Amino acid sequence: MPDAPTSPATGIPIPVPEWPMPRGEGCPFDPPPALRALTAEKPLARVRIWDGSTPWIVTGHAAQRTLLADPRVSVDERLPGFPHWHAGMAASAPHHPRSVFNSDAPEHTRYRRIMTGPFTFKRVEALRPTIQKITDDLVDKMLAGPNPADLVEALALPLPTLMISELLGVPYEDHDFFQENAARGIAHNATAEESMRNFAELNGYLVRLVERKIAEPADDALSDIAARVTAGDIDVAEAAMMGMGLLVAGHETSANMISLATVALLEHPEQLALLRGTDDPKVVAGAVDELLRYLGIIHGGQRRIATADIEIGGEVIRAGEGIVVELFSANRDAAVFPDPDLLDLHRANARHHNAFGFGIHQCVGQQLARVELQIVYGTLFRRIPTLALAAPLDEIEFKHDRLAYGVYVLPVTW
Repeated sequence: MPDAPTSPATGIPIPVPEWPMPRGEGCPFDPPPALRALTAEKPLARVRIWDGSTPWIVTGHAAQRTLLADPRVSVDERLPGFPHWHAGMAASAPHHPRSVFNSDAPEHTRYRRIMTGPFTFKRVEALRPTIQKITDDLVDKMLAGPNPADLVEALALPLPTLMISELLGVPYEDHDFFQENAARGIAHNATAEESMRNFAELNGYLVRLVERKIAEPADDALSDIAARVTAGDIDVAEAAMMGMGLLVAGHETSANMISLATVALLEHPEQLALLRGTDDPKVVAGAVDELLRYLGIIHGGQRRIATADIEIGGEVIRAGEGIVVELFSANRDAAVFPDPDLLDLHRANARHHNAFGFGIHQCVGQQLARVELQIVYGTLFRRIPTLALAAPLDEIEFKHDRLAYGVYVLPVTW
């Protein structure tokens, strides 16, 4: 555990804020006030996490991209000093097989090559008709049901879950099982026992699926991964870990983004009018990137560790010190995005956001996420032009206790 920082002049310990920080009571879309203050001082600072250690937090856009592209910055969660999200992550990390999520180049390169096939631009674009049909069917079902409705249950959660299930070849009828385990695993306060149990249950489920795909391959991504087991390139445990990462990330973040952005757009009617009034795919794509920039879905920060001393931003990150890359603050960096707290769907440089990370570890499924969001936002408000919140904003429960920010329930009416 790194020593708490002290003043070079006096040797007196410097106050270090706790991380994660609570968001303010005002706008639910803004970064925590204490994080804003930290960001305004300098792009790198220290924070104290759950185990008492004081990793660096990186808030500046340029500093983040520099570090995320630096080979001396590792995702190896087994290294001493790695700043795990919580005790549960720390307990389960030694049991995680190697994958793109916890390995560095050149090992990472081999894993990523196996995983990227289903998520190429061409293959994802070919899925547009399927995503459109699923979206329309879910909207039809919602309109035929009770009014008000819960948009999370009706659309935001089932759409990405259906898509990643179909893409991977995971039975959709199992969605309650993997959604519940995924949600428990990303809770801020998950205990070591809970994380170990969730990991064991999900891992066992994926191991059985991979073994089934080896015996009976189909036209899906998990069968493609299973074929690499047959070829001797990876083992079953590694294949299951790949499948688990894709399954969890493939529905959890997109579901939160759909619901949270719906709230943001309904609270910004002038911006919603711009989106509702266009059928230009480029305008819709730009709007999605601006929403990704404006909203902080991953609000616990990406976690890294230095494997060598790194000089950056007037500081030295020593080998073995943890790093928290706080993507949300970078997306509100005024040096890159003028008027960063303004939701502007016509923002020219919105695509420069760090919402999907940066460098070799940026999100594998970002193309799929973008297409899902483009279709949802381009369909929902066109099909239901009178869509409105069915509860005051201050009565909506936001996910302050999860690593992925969003809402638990989103009551809407029309």
